Parts: sequence; structure tokens; C-alpha cells
Amino acid sequence: MSEASIPLPRRHGARLSLLTIWSLALPSAFLLIVLMVLPIALVVIMSFTDYEMGDSHFSFVGFENYAALWQDNVFWRGLGNTLQYVLLVVPGAVILGLLQAVLIHHLSWGKRLYQVLLFLPVTSTLVAMATVWKYLMHGTIGPVNFFLTWLGFEGLEFFGNPDLVMPALAIIGIWALAGFNMVLFTAGLSAIPEDLYDAASVDGLDHPLDRFWRITLPMLAPTTVFVTVTSSITAFKIFDTVAVLTRGGPQGASDVLLYTIYLEGFQYLRMAPAAAMTVIFLCIILAVALIQNRILDRRKASQ
Repeated sequence: MSEASIPLPRRHGARLSLLTIWSLALPSAFLLIVLMVLPIALVVIMSFTDYEMGDSHFSFVGFENYAALWQDNVFWRGLGNTLQYVLLVVPGAVILGLLQAVLIHHLSWGKRLYQVLLFLPVTSTLVAMATVWKYLMHGTIGPVNFFLTWLGFEGLEFFGNPDLVMPALAIIGIWALAGFNMVLFTAGLSAIPEDLYDAASVDGLDHPLDRFWRITLPMLAPTTVFVTVTSSITAFKIFDTVAVLTRGGPQGASDVLLYTIYLEGFQYLRMAPAAAMTVIFLCIILAVALIQNRILDRRKASQ
């Protein structure tokens, strides 16, 4: 049917609807481009230059910044420390969040109270809470070391020992993430039909652990994938606790990738290498998100 054959009122209504759609979409699209797409594009362009903060002259150097990073021990140390942190935090935060959700889900009294209390770390300012954790784990006056000494063990310098600083930061990260993961797992548990548990009881599957492994955990697979990916992305973005507690020390043992980018760009004013590190960081985050989408798409296709 040609446009000329469509009645004029209908054509006018279609154009009005299209105009309404664009008028609603353009402000959001403009903000998306200005606040997200444009800054990322500028960072990518800057990574191919020799720009330094405050310098009005710069030139394009191609992939020299990326080639330099390949041989930069500080960059690889920051990336390695970040990966170590992610490998410590993600399993702990996912397992603890799942455990909290399972324990609270079937409570008949105090369920909302426990959820609010466990969710409080998510609403707290991480910088302020990091200061509290620094006191708790202090090598001489911290309650944790006081308890260890009371039990007969030697006190530990959590933030002063290169072998203990990343596990100590990981404990803070797990504490900060577990409450949010608990809320997501609780939503997943609420979506599981009770008929499955009733049918399992008829088949003789009465033990709580059997019901958890055979029904609950498989039904929570999509939620688990989502929680794992979001926890991984959050863990990769560790910066606040390092900047407040350790500043990359001791001996660079907690010098994570974002803190390395911060020092390179805003302390040493070498913006181009910092931009190259940022591009690599964004590629890692993008890869994690794509893995999540691939896993979820395969699961939907198999159902």
C-alpha cells in the first residue's frame, strides 16, 4: 500500500506518534552520547597520542603506548593484583550472598529485619567503612589482632604485610558485596515454584541439602551467572579501599589497575599511557559482559 493511499488522518497520526517517540528518545540519547560515548571515544583517541596533562601540543604515536605497556612491570603488577583480588572476592561474595539468602528466605519472623541489616554495607560509604576496617585490622590496637592474641596466636599486620594485604582488602570487598548479592538471590528464590519442592517431597527428596543441590541451585543458575558477572565487574573496579587504606603498598602489593591508572594520569600527569590502560580496562569489562550474555543466551536456547 502506497503512502498516498493511506487516509490523511491516519498518516498525520502516525507522524505525530513518530514525533512523540523521537521527542522522548532524543534527550536520553543526547545524554548517553555526551556522558558516555563521547568520553570513551576521547579516551581511545588519547591513548594513541603522547599527550601530557597541561601540555597544549601533542602528536599521534600509534600503538606506542600499548607497546610500552607490554613491557611495563608496573602495569602487569597492577593487573595481576586486580585479578588476584577478583579471584578472592567473587567466589566469597557469591557464596556468602547465596548462603545469606537461603538462610533468610524461609524465616517466618525477622526476615525483613535481617535483610535490611545485611544490606546496610551496600548503602554505606565505602571510604568511611574502609577507615573502620583499618581500625578493626590494625596491627597493634585492632580488635581482630586482640582476639587473635587472646586465642594464643601472634598478631598480624594485615595492611603492612605484602602477603596479607590483598586477602585483607578482599575481606572488605566480600563484606561490601554480599548484601547486594543476597538481595538478588532472594529474588531468584522467590521465583522458584513451590510445586517443585512438593513434587520432590513426593519422590522422597526430603533432606534440605538434597533439595538445595537438586532443585534450588539449578533453578538459580541464571541468577548465579548474573551475580557472578556483576560481582566480577565491581571487583575489577576496586579503587576506594586501596586509595584510603594502602595507597598501593606495601611494596606495591596492593597496587591495583585503577590505582595505577590514577597515579599515571593524575600524579605523574602522563595522560596518554593512563588512557591506554583505561582502554584495556574497558575491554576487560566488555569481555566479562559479553561472556554473561553468551551464557544467558545459551541457557535460554536450551530451555
